[in-house]
Amino acid sequence: MSAVISARGLTYAYSAATTGTVLSALDLDLAPGEIVVVTGASGAGKTTLLTLCGALRSVQQGDLRVLGRDLRRLGGDAQRELRSSIGFVFQAHHLIDALTAGQNVVMSLMDRVAVADAMARAETALNALGLTARIDALPGALSGGERQRVAVARALVREPELLLADEPTASLDDDSAEIVKDAISMAAKRRSCAVLLVTHDARLLEIADRALRLVDGGLVDLRMRSARPNLKWMGSMAGVEAP
Repeated sequence: MSAVISARGLTYAYSAATTGTVLSALDLDLAPGEIVVVTGASGAGKTTLLTLCGALRSVQQGDLRVLGRDLRRLGGDAQRELRSSIGFVFQAHHLIDALTAGQNVVMSLMDRVAVADAMARAETALNALGLTARIDALPGALSGGERQRVAVARALVREPELLLADEPTASLDDDSAEIVKDAISMAAKRRSCAVLLVTHDARLLEIADRALRLVDGGLVDLRMRSARPNLKWMGSMAGVEAP
C-alpha cells in the first residue's frame, strides 16, 4: 500500500462565515509505519482532522483517501468496515462504566476472534500498558491516567492499520507516558501501523517521524528528523523557553 492517509485540498467549515473554516486546502500524507504528530492552538482544527480521517465526519471539500478508500464515495456500511481497521484513542476515553478494564478491551475484539482468544489478547495488551493489576477494576475505580491507558490498549489490541489518537498522554505522569509511547512506537515499527497523533505534549516528539503544526487551516512541516529540530517550538509545547 502507498499512503495510509492522503489528503488534498481538504477544507472543512462549521459555518458559512470565514471564521468558521477550520481546515483550508490542507494536504497530508501518512505512510505505513510512520508516526506523525500534529500540534496547534486550541480550536485550530486538530480533532476535526482526526475525525475526518477516521470517517467519523463527512468530507465537505477536497479529496481524502484512507487505507486506499475514497471517503467521499463511501456509504455507511463501507465506512463502518473501514473504521474496523482503525484504532481510535479519544480524550474522553469512552470506556463502558459497567465493564472492567479487561472487559472493555475484550469488547473491541468480539467481532474478530473467539472469546478465549479475545481475553488472552486483552490481558497481553493491558500488561503491556502496565495495567496487569487493574484488569478486573471498573473504570470508576481507575485514575484518569489508568483509564487513558485502557483506552490505548483497547485501540491497539485490534492491531489496526491506522491509529488516530487525540492527546493520548495528556493526563499521564512521565512513567505512564513512557509506557504509552513505547506501545505506540512498537505498533508502528513491528506492525507498520500508521499513527496520527494530535497533542500539546512535547514528550511525544521523541517518537515522531514528523511533526506538523496546524496553522490557519493548513499544516506546517516542523521537520522533526532534520539536522536541527525546531527548538523554539519544542520549548513552547513543553511550556518552557527553549535555548
